[in-house]
Amino acid sequence: MIAGLKRRWRPWFVVWITLMWCLLMGEISWANVIGGFLVGLVVVLALPLPAMPIAGLSIKWGTLISYFLVWIWDLFIASFRVAWLALRPAAPPKTAIVQVPMRVSSELVMTFATALYNLQPGGSVSDIDIANRMWTVHLLDAGSPAALQREIDSIASLERRMIHIFERS
Repeated sequence: MIAGLKRRWRPWFVVWITLMWCLLMGEISWANVIGGFLVGLVVVLALPLPAMPIAGLSIKWGTLISYFLVWIWDLFIASFRVAWLALRPAAPPKTAIVQVPMRVSSELVMTFATALYNLQPGGSVSDIDIANRMWTVHLLDAGSPAALQREIDSIASLERRMIHIFERS
């Protein structure tokens, strides 16, 4: 019983919940601090989060920061492409649903990659096959083989970057 409580105890979570409680209440008073602390204790001890699957992960911070800058640029370009598809005086392009293999070994990294891909317009991951490491992706612009290949190459680039940033070589 005591060992289970030791595994559940996360003092920084209690501090964070206490701070959030005080912000929600709108003022810092002894009653709000004590109330937030008690709420934090209950949440941390009664509703424990599972352990994060971080074995084998090593974040390369410089590469991660530079990738976010590239990602923001890609977001701008993708937004422009989707806007052009919507506003151009031609028929909407053909869409496609494709399956793309993902070589990332960590489910956490696959979740990060999925979130980063889904946040950009132009395509979305509609299914993840964890066992086979496969994404099913809906692509907005698959009107030509070149457009389809560009999107698949974009996914492959995202995959390579996630492996380089998060996984140990």
